[in-house]
This record gives sequence, structure tokens and C-alpha cells, in this order.
Amino acid sequence: MVVYAGQDPVTGKRLYLTDSTTDEREAERIRRRFVAQVDDQRNVRTRATLGKTLESWLRTHEAEESTLDGYRGYIRRTIEPALGNVAIGKVTAQVLEELYADLRRCRHRCKDGEPVVDHRTTVPHECREVRHKRKPGRPGKPPHDCEAAGCVVVECPPHHCTPMSASSIRQVHWILSAALAAAVRWEWIRSNPAEVAKKPRQRAPQPEPPTSTEAARIVEAAWAEDDSWGTLVWLVMVTGMRRAELVALRWSDVDLAEGKLTIRRSYVRTGGRGLEKDTKTHQMRRISLDAATVEVLGEHRQRVEAQLALVDQELTASTYLFSHRPLHDGPADPSAVTHRYGRMCTTLGIDSHLHALRHYSATELLTAGVDLRTVAGRLGHGGGGATTLRVYAAWVAEADQQAADVLGSRMRRR
Repeated sequence: MVVYAGQDPVTGKRLYLTDSTTDEREAERIRRRFVAQVDDQRNVRTRATLGKTLESWLRTHEAEESTLDGYRGYIRRTIEPALGNVAIGKVTAQVLEELYADLRRCRHRCKDGEPVVDHRTTVPHECREVRHKRKPGRPGKPPHDCEAAGCVVVECPPHHCTPMSASSIRQVHWILSAALAAAVRWEWIRSNPAEVAKKPRQRAPQPEPPTSTEAARIVEAAWAEDDSWGTLVWLVMVTGMRRAELVALRWSDVDLAEGKLTIRRSYVRTGGRGLEKDTKTHQMRRISLDAATVEVLGEHRQRVEAQLALVDQELTASTYLFSHRPLHDGPADPSAVTHRYGRMCTTLGIDSHLHALRHYSATELLTAGVDLRTVAGRLGHGGGGATTLRVYAAWVAEADQQAADVLGSRMRRR
């Protein structure tokens, strides 16, 4: 039984609904069902693949360019190899849940138990390569003892399954859900299977800020390296700014007279290029600075002015606070800041990363009794403090105990 169902709006090909039976009365029932589906437009209107759907969704979805680059990465590495060639009408909740189960076992979705190799590059190469040490000015590779000469052996290691993190699997789920929702709006499919698929479990946030002792050692080590680096680490510690917001700061954002800092933009690198954009919540915020921080930034401004004077330039409102360029006309590289901080902490024997200073700022404020909305405002959290409460619930509870002790100490028992 074959019934014409119209033209595919994506491929332009004719669509047919097909089924088979040897019973004449059953054939008539199938025909009536197909005709009713076509009349009610309940049949799948396209044979487009999920890969084509994702491509169309990316072209129409409105988001920051850096966000879209992140989506493209998940699609290229994870979704396309698994489901890219599957017809969109055959993507079911079971198909999605099986994908998530595979990713929880191994992010590369290897065949369980089959020995494979994790290649270090996608270009043609020798999996095992010996890089011989050569004496200066001596061409060729004369016979020698590789072990004694210190020759380096580079090889592709055997595969070891590494589960994908729960947050990454949830991101994959969100991308699939958004693309399939678009397909429903475009009437390519009748329903969105991602809506009924079991979502990957979300682990509760577990921030690990440095202790007060570790924080003191970190900022002391930063000052010992150089004054500008010490200023950067100090500023992150007392403001809790995100890395992208920190490197995007210009002197027009600093009001030393009023003791205010305005955070209005962020800077990221994506696809090999730098991109300046809005803050994560797309909202500008102003935070107050303490007297010590105002003094630190004043001294930093004098240093920048002195550096610019060496090349006959003056500090302007558009000059960046932290830069790797002599003219301070471009932001510091975010990755370079992160790596430098990591190396410094490793030297100190402290297990920490730059974002942990943001956690340190938040937890210190909360345990000191600062109210939740004020902390959320300084951090740039949306939702009126809901995000802050979710991430720092343990420290909020500790601050609440202090509040209870304050009230209890002011009362007298009978």
C-alpha cells in the first residue's frame, strides 16, 4: 500500500506512506489511515536527518557567537557521529536515552570491550614515533643508544574509557531538545521526543574555595611575582569577578574617587579570535571598592601611566587595566591568566584554580553575614539570589546559624 503524502520541504523529494499486508480488508484500513493522516497533516513532513535539523537550527538560533561555537563543538564531536544520519522522524526518547547512557560510560562511545587506540591527531600519522636527539650541527641519525641519548618516544596510547561529565551530557540534551523543538515549530515532526526523554541527572554544585590561610599565601605569592599580577589576583579575590569580566576592564570602568567599579562587558577567545560581548547575564553592575583596593588600583594606574610614558603615550578611558601589550590597547589573554595562576598555585602546593577565587569571595561574604541579595549582586548572579543560594547553600546555612546566635545572645532566659 503506497499513499502520496506531499513534497518534502527540505529535500524537495516526493513523500510516500507505505505499508504491506496480504489481507484485503486490512489493506483498506491501512489506506484509510494513511489518507486520514495526510488530510490531518499528522504524517512526518520530511525525511531530513537529525544532522540537517541541527544545521538548520544553528542557522536560525539567536545566541552569542561564542555560545554558538560551543554548540557546534558538541554537535561535531558528539551528536553528529552518533545520530547525524538518523532520520528525524526516527529519533525517539529511547534513542536519546541510549545515547546518554553511552556517554556516561565513555565520552567517545567506544564499543565496550573492543581494544582501540586514542589517536593524538586526526591527520595521517605514525602511531609510534621516535624523536631522536641530534648533536648541534650534525645532520642525519647516526647509530646511537636512544636511552642514553634521551630520545623521546611519542605514541598513541591505548584507549581508556572516560565518562562524559553530567553537565556536558545535559548540554547535549539541551541542544537536541532545542533543535527538535524547532522541528516541531516548522512542522517537520509532530512531537519533541526530548521532552519525554529522561534528562541526565544534575549534580549539586560543590564549590571548593581556598581557605583563608591559602588565600593569604596566594595573594602574597602574586605580589612577589610582580605588582601588576598581584593587583590582578587581589582584584579577583575582593570582587569575585568572572575571568572574562576581569580582562575586559578598561580605566573608564574604574571610579577611584567614588570607590566604584562598573562591570559592563566580558572578553572571550573562541575559534582563534577574540570577542568582546555582554556579561553573562547581559546586565551591567556597579560594585563598591574598599579603601585598600582603591589604593591598590591607584598605584596600578600610576604604573600603567609610567609604562605608556616610555613610548610617548597617555592613559585614556579605553586603556585596559590588564594587558600583555606595551600600549595596553588590548585585553590580557584569558587562557594565559588561568595558566599563570595554576602554575603559581602548583608551586605553592595548593590545589586551586582561578574560578575558585570567585568562590572564595562569595563564601567569605556569606559567612561574614552579608545578605544573599547583596552577594548575588556583586557576583552578577541572576534570579534575585536563587543561583547564589543553590551554589552556596552550605555557606548560607552557616551564615544563618550566625544570625540565630546573634538574636539568641540578645535575649534573656527566665
